[in-house]
Amino acid sequence: MIKEIIFVFCLLLLFATNVWGTQINKPTFKTEFSRTGFLVIAPDRGFVGNNETNSIFKNFNKDYLAEIVYVGRKYDGLSSNYSEYIQEALTRFDNNSVSNIVILPLFLSKYNHILKEIRKNISAYQFSGKIYLNETISESYLSAQILLDHINKLSKNPSKERIVILGRGAVDKKSEILMKGELEKLSDYVKERHSFKSIQTGIYYSYNSQEKLREIKDREVDEIVIHTAAKKGKTLVVPFFIGPKYSNMMSLTHFFDRKFADIDLIHNSDEILLHPNYLHWMKKTANSYLPVSSEETIGIVIMPHGATKPYNDAVEKTIEPLKLKYKVEMAYGMGDSVTIQKAVYKLEKQGIKKIVFVRMYPTSNQLKEKTDYILGLSDKIPLQWDGLIPSQIRNSAIINTFGGYEEDNLIAGIFLERIKEFSKKPEEETIILLAHGGSNDKAEILRKKRMKKHIDWLQKQFSQPFKKIIGLALREDWPEKRENALSEIKKIIKEGNKGGKVIVISNRLYGSGPYQHYLKGLNFKMNSKGLAPHPNLTNWLEKGIELAIRNKFITKDKTDVSKWNTSPPDKVTLASD
Repeated sequence: MIKEIIFVFCLLLLFATNVWGTQINKPTFKTEFSRTGFLVIAPDRGFVGNNETNSIFKNFNKDYLAEIVYVGRKYDGLSSNYSEYIQEALTRFDNNSVSNIVILPLFLSKYNHILKEIRKNISAYQFSGKIYLNETISESYLSAQILLDHINKLSKNPSKERIVILGRGAVDKKSEILMKGELEKLSDYVKERHSFKSIQTGIYYSYNSQEKLREIKDREVDEIVIHTAAKKGKTLVVPFFIGPKYSNMMSLTHFFDRKFADIDLIHNSDEILLHPNYLHWMKKTANSYLPVSSEETIGIVIMPHGATKPYNDAVEKTIEPLKLKYKVEMAYGMGDSVTIQKAVYKLEKQGIKKIVFVRMYPTSNQLKEKTDYILGLSDKIPLQWDGLIPSQIRNSAIINTFGGYEEDNLIAGIFLERIKEFSKKPEEETIILLAHGGSNDKAEILRKKRMKKHIDWLQKQFSQPFKKIIGLALREDWPEKRENALSEIKKIIKEGNKGGKVIVISNRLYGSGPYQHYLKGLNFKMNSKGLAPHPNLTNWLEKGIELAIRNKFITKDKTDVSKWNTSPPDKVTLASD
């Protein structure tokens, strides 16, 4: 008996570059944004298909100055019937005083033959400004999430299931190999998260290919599906494509339903274009091309460690002044993807397009790898103690980040204040700036070097220098490292008590954690306040946010394709890269 197939057909999104043709209402843009327009080029899918595409476009159009053009597979340059729509859209942009156009191609594959033709011919159209051709959605992790969602909807027991991912749109062997490579990259995203018995990919050919070649190649892909279904275990075949949809019956999805009607299979017929990630990608791309307006509100997500209410209240008292200028959301924790997603979502619901994410931790590298991955800023999967992969957020805002308050000179001012609250005779006192610390030995060595600069400054603030000021870390979360650190701390305290006194300053965001417990029985005084709340910590946040906005929210390194005479590069560099 042929095994049940869950047909999750991952067909490549066959799309033509930006969408043009439909006149768009002028949105209420800030002045700085009015000169940038977005040309969405979508595949001509027929009546029902184009209506689906237009529903996505209308949502996009609410916030961005845009035009949509539908381009079919027979497009071959200026002589094509579709050229008229393209030129009309460009002319409307000109009439609206748009000086920069960004083409958003609704393709999955950058190797799609329609997209290649548009790249080749775009410079021949009449437009007075500059045109930028953006990369396709396949370059974004958001497309891999769509595939993962389609598979997750059907999968029940990955260890007993086989996956066949199918794409579509090749015209020759070269494009087949390139498109297959794109699909395999997307499938890697799935492999990293689930252990299926196997994952295979196949590429159906476009009707623009030679008929005999198409028949041979399509038959090969059919055989992959049939042979996989015959093996022990369930087979999930997942269609991942945006194909023709002249009506609900005359659609590529329905065609595949009939194609494997005699095989006992289940497949996901959800349209890829209707997945929320597609609109996220369109908006995120648009936002990366729009500079920050002087009237625009910036969103801030702040991630402190968090703990009990007194800790959280002290942090939020430090943050409160920021709310006069920015929209602020908290994401307490050590890189909790669910909490971060909620914070970003809240800001985006308020119309925020640019977000600064703050790692409110002592050093700039703390949790950077993990949160950069969660925020979609890095493809590198972070190592975690539980071996799990954190989920990546789904969003449209452009996000920049910073962290590391202990590395800023402003923090030395807080140390100075905390020391003065306890110090009587500096020349007789040993000051220990005691931090939580981390697990990485090299990072701790670097942290001590940075602390040395603060210590040198502190010594100069007193007429009589302290007997000693030293920065140490308890490293309390790692038993072996903690024991070594504790031995050094105890040694310094004992030495400091010889002819003097010892003052421990809690170098933590709030409170003193378990210091009293681990240092029980030793002779010292401790300022257990921690850093927050303090104006200098607020100033550090303000400075970092302003720097992130000034230096990183500016678009750059884009290629104007309106004057192309030769083949363009495959990818345009974005400010968010």
